[in-house]
Amino acid sequence: MAILGSFATVRSQVPATPGFAAALAYVDVLLAPGSAGRARLAALAPGTSARLELGGGVFAMEQAYFSKPRAEGFFESHRRHIDVQVVVEGEEVMEVIDASRIAPAGPFQEERDFQAYPPATGTLVARFGPGDVAVYFPADVHQPGLRAGDAPVLVRKTVVKVPVA
Repeated sequence: MAILGSFATVRSQVPATPGFAAALAYVDVLLAPGSAGRARLAALAPGTSARLELGGGVFAMEQAYFSKPRAEGFFESHRRHIDVQVVVEGEEVMEVIDASRIAPAGPFQEERDFQAYPPATGTLVARFGPGDVAVYFPADVHQPGLRAGDAPVLVRKTVVKVPVA
């Protein structure tokens, strides 16, 4: 099941693999005030993203976007990658449900490592702020990017893709 919490908590709970080591080293720099990584993320225009190769098949998608209402969100999962989602600025809600409790919507998109799902009930709902992390494994169907309140909020975050061993 997913691992949710502060960066320090998540760091102590993820497997000690080369992929996670690369992901955590990158996140450590990104969360450091005044770092080049933090400045790079802060410079992203809302609605854009940038891909960074971290080595060993690990890569990060740095993103800037406005949180959205639940009705505009979507559930997803991945087979080849584990998501390490880190909110750096702003606040959002994410939902997660075990893949055994929901049927896919349509075929798996191999080239994107993406499986879509219909809206779900009975999900775990969590609010994320700066420094909070979610690790989603292939069995974790997740819906990120949701509004925590009535109004949209600018969110700057990264999603690190760690290959499944």
